[in-house]
Amino acid sequence: MAQPVIAIDGPAASGKSTVAGLLAARLGVPYINTGNMYRAITRYALDSGTDLDTRCTDKIFTPLLNTLQLEYRKNISGTYKLYVNGVPEDNRLRSPEVAAYSSRVAALPAVRNWLKARQRGFAALGLIVMEGRDIGTVIFPDAAFKFFLTATPEERARRRLVQAGETFDGATLESVARDIADRDRLDSTRAIAPLKPAADAETVDTTKMTIDETVDYLAGRINDGRS
Repeated sequence: MAQPVIAIDGPAASGKSTVAGLLAARLGVPYINTGNMYRAITRYALDSGTDLDTRCTDKIFTPLLNTLQLEYRKNISGTYKLYVNGVPEDNRLRSPEVAAYSSRVAALPAVRNWLKARQRGFAALGLIVMEGRDIGTVIFPDAAFKFFLTATPEERARRRLVQAGETFDGATLESVARDIADRDRLDSTRAIAPLKPAADAETVDTTKMTIDETVDYLAGRINDGRS
């Protein structure tokens, strides 16, 4: 039986976060950004003084996770926001430092297993839009709708470069493209839940599409599937 989930996966800077949020708002359903959950764990580890260059291991993270609480809470506007140990997320999740380490943290089995049960629990909310890198393959392989958003490496680098706070000072299109290529390599070759389209997902190339055009297209596909 299909799960009441709209799964949106894809590589870094493919536009999936922006599209997923707008799509959820249009459909009037909760939006769960799982990438922010990995970023929150990374930020928490950095704030705890963990040297992620030398100590990014299951052994280090297992006790750290026991002191962490992540949850999405519905706010007064009806949208869902990530809370980290009772405090709402802030812009530090989008910092270049967090971006530099989040793939490494996300590759840890302890972290992925810890989050998997929590992410699956969101199905209790009813129809949701959940965005990440393994939603359609691992978290909800029976999702009712599966999309894999992508774009050319050049376009993804351009998008990332103009995102406030996402890159280090002095970043160039070339340096951002190299960082994205490294991220793609780490995400697609990790042993657990590698980045790849689900066999039954629809791949949507957004290179020449605006955000609104992408949202319109996905909404149309979902409405067709629900009619």
